[in-house]
Amino acid sequence: MKTKKIIVFVILILSILQSNAENLSTISIKGFIQDAETGENLVGAPVYLKEEPTKGTISGLDGSFTITSSGNPCTLVCTYIGYKTAEYSVKNNETGIKIVMQPVSYEIGTAVVYGHAAYNTDIGVRNIEKMSMNVMNVVSARAIEISPDMTVANVVRRISGVTVERNSSGDGQYAILRGMDKRYNYTLVNGIKIPSPDNKNRFVPLDIFPSELLDRLEVTKALTADMESDAVGGAVNLVMKDAPNSRQLTANLSTGYNALFLDRDFYSFDAKAVAKQSPYEIYGEDYPAKTRDFNEKVIKLQSGSAPVNLFGGFSYGDRLFSGKLGIMLAGSFQNSYRGSNSVYFGNATATSDASNLPVLTSKNDRTYSEQQTRYGLHAKLDYRFSPQHKLQWYNAYMDFSNVQVRDNTKTELNIGYDPEHGDYNLGFDTRFRLTHQQIMNSTLKGTHYFLSNDALKMDWSAVYSKAFNEIPDNSSVYTSAKVKDGKINSVSVVTTPYGAERRWEHNDDRDLSGYFNLLYAASLNETKIDFSAGGMYRDKQRTNFYNNYLFLPYDEDKPSMNNNLIKGTDWNEYSEIKFRVHNPHGSTGNQLNYNASEKITAGYGQVKLHLNRLQAIFGLRIETTDQGYHLKHPIEGVKNEGSQQYTDYLPNLHLKYSPWQNNNIRASYYKSLNRPGFFEIVPYQILNEEYTERGNPELKHTIAHNIDFRYEYFPQPSEQLMVGLFYKRLQNPIEYGILAEGQGTFYSPTNFGDADNYGVEIDLTKYFHSFGIKGNYTFTQSQITTTKLFNYDNPDLASSEKILVKNVAQTRPLNGQAKHAANLSLLYKDAKNGWDGQLAFSYTGDRLYAVSRYLDNDIWQGGYLQTDVSLEKKFKTGVVLFAKASNLLNTPMTHYLKKQNPANDKVADYENYRSGTLVRRDYYGQNLQIGLRYKY
Repeated sequence: MKTKKIIVFVILILSILQSNAENLSTISIKGFIQDAETGENLVGAPVYLKEEPTKGTISGLDGSFTITSSGNPCTLVCTYIGYKTAEYSVKNNETGIKIVMQPVSYEIGTAVVYGHAAYNTDIGVRNIEKMSMNVMNVVSARAIEISPDMTVANVVRRISGVTVERNSSGDGQYAILRGMDKRYNYTLVNGIKIPSPDNKNRFVPLDIFPSELLDRLEVTKALTADMESDAVGGAVNLVMKDAPNSRQLTANLSTGYNALFLDRDFYSFDAKAVAKQSPYEIYGEDYPAKTRDFNEKVIKLQSGSAPVNLFGGFSYGDRLFSGKLGIMLAGSFQNSYRGSNSVYFGNATATSDASNLPVLTSKNDRTYSEQQTRYGLHAKLDYRFSPQHKLQWYNAYMDFSNVQVRDNTKTELNIGYDPEHGDYNLGFDTRFRLTHQQIMNSTLKGTHYFLSNDALKMDWSAVYSKAFNEIPDNSSVYTSAKVKDGKINSVSVVTTPYGAERRWEHNDDRDLSGYFNLLYAASLNETKIDFSAGGMYRDKQRTNFYNNYLFLPYDEDKPSMNNNLIKGTDWNEYSEIKFRVHNPHGSTGNQLNYNASEKITAGYGQVKLHLNRLQAIFGLRIETTDQGYHLKHPIEGVKNEGSQQYTDYLPNLHLKYSPWQNNNIRASYYKSLNRPGFFEIVPYQILNEEYTERGNPELKHTIAHNIDFRYEYFPQPSEQLMVGLFYKRLQNPIEYGILAEGQGTFYSPTNFGDADNYGVEIDLTKYFHSFGIKGNYTFTQSQITTTKLFNYDNPDLASSEKILVKNVAQTRPLNGQAKHAANLSLLYKDAKNGWDGQLAFSYTGDRLYAVSRYLDNDIWQGGYLQTDVSLEKKFKTGVVLFAKASNLLNTPMTHYLKKQNPANDKVADYENYRSGTLVRRDYYGQNLQIGLRYKY
């Protein structure tokens, strides 16, 4: 027995010794994999031991790798698409290994193309930021792909200095750059400005663009002379997918659901029944519309469970004819069901006393149900006649439709309001609205090189663009009820002022543009000098149509009951209500029927100096503007035609100094402008109860002086640290305010003196093998002084007017500006096993949402934090399984006034917000998506 124990003990000791011996002979090899030409650390590059091929790994997010070898010496082998296979012999106890990869090159005609040249990766866009002379931020296609975002508007809010204005479903819609309202920015597609489908303004809704069509997203914050100058905040450039160097095919398909509809029904109507033209357009201006001309199916409310969302996309790219012809075709389809649950408190400023406090007038409980459909088609051809001559033809079509039902219950409030036992009035209104928008662009571009060493470069572009927007047969039905002792007596159709309305609106912008640029590269005493000059011309034509029909309840069989058509007795559904047309010819005389034109002519000259570590650009741009309007139906007493012509001289200076490798210090100045919106200079008037809103044909354009400083550090090709300062001085900024003329008070777009806007931006991207962090923070402060109304006690005690109103000056931030904005993304990548994950946080602080006519009664949007997540698993077959979830915490959007009226506390169902007055709160629900992606 003892012998057996001794034998077992000896075997155990020998096993331990053997294991220790193996461990002593095992070494851990650590290093980085780099591009031989750029020094970039390569992510996801496979590396293995030549002597033990089963032992291998993949480089991490920072290009690093760790591999275990059974002995020394050994040989590392690295293979990576677009690079030659590299081997590295590891010496005894060697550390800090760098495997240098040589890019594969091949010829297209006589031009040499390198397989790794791509700007749709994080490394590629970091290089763009590093080498650019502009202050800019770039998001790569890969970063967009693995993010939780589905539209460009949601992607752009991840960039420092950018916040977004949301639409009714909670998605981002318009970009606000550096606290500057959406009017102060413009949107480009492949560097070409595109028109807007908005019926009053020139800014472009970014939620119309599917994010998967992008190669990268660029936000330029400092303009050079070769860029159009009407951007004070900056420019958003959507660089679409380009032809790859070899055949490539991608496809994706996914589905999802909005958690909002787990708790309530989805409301809809038959959008196919919507008439695209009004009776006025179909039968002529003399035709009196009849009830039979309006399809009752449009106002037939449907409800049920929301269908699942469906998303799909594809792209095909190749090079043909020995690589001379490049082709890229891409398409995207998104069909989603969205909505919100909202409470809105109507309020007014007290006029019966001098408190100037907000008084609640109504509570509106609203539900929104929306079916959003997006199509995107993108086609790009390029043909290389020779290394010196290339043609590109780009075509894009974006289509967005939104079928929305808004159901609202309005409760009239008073201090004694008691929902369970009191007496009060209820109002019900349901809106059935189809919004359809399109943007089309066709650009033909040529690039040519001349002289020895291609010293002279010429490029030109011919552009046709069109934007279209229609809201046909926008229908609303209004009913009401009286509540007695907390119980509804009956619901009847409203008769004052009307019981229903049906409205047609459509507009289109057509742009014809031409661009021409010359660049001559010279040298003087080993100093490189680039001389460039060019110009552009754009002819924009806009037309706008508006017509509105009003309806009153009318039953020929019950003429005595026309003012009291009761639900449950005379009708059960809206489509069963009998109406008569109150205004048979509609309201085509409305000021929204207009034509507008804008002709822009520009030229520039620019010089770029390369002085060792210092680069400098200075240039001058001259732009001439001819903007005008024509009312289709003249309005008595106003100027029915008008125009504005002006010329601006816009200098700029950009300096970039690189004191050490991978470090930049930037300083820039540029002068820019902002033109009035098309509708703002039309002399329209809209009568409201307390004031008259009107246009301003004398409105001046805004001039801005912009200064930027930024320090940049790129410790690795995909990493960055940026700290920037900016300052903007605006002359004649356009804001809405109260003006007094004679005996009248008008709410109008006006130039209010000067404004200042300044702030700080910080960007950080850092990787730790399998983990990464991306973050940014922006502080913005602005101020402008405008006129407001203020109630005060009449000093004449004998007067019958106890309260008087006067204009006072108030200093406030610019409209749309948030003082604090931040983003944080936590990244995980396991390239060996094909996993990618991202947890993203986006915070926007309190921002000025709407400017009130009264002193200190502006509406603010409360700060909110949105949390999103994405995860994907890549298989060896090329198939990727991915999941995305947005708004995980279901954070509401809140509007409030900073003033509080103690009397409002006595109103049932009301709550204070941040020691102020709650105006609105919307919940959008979580959005979930899961799908497959394939790349060949």
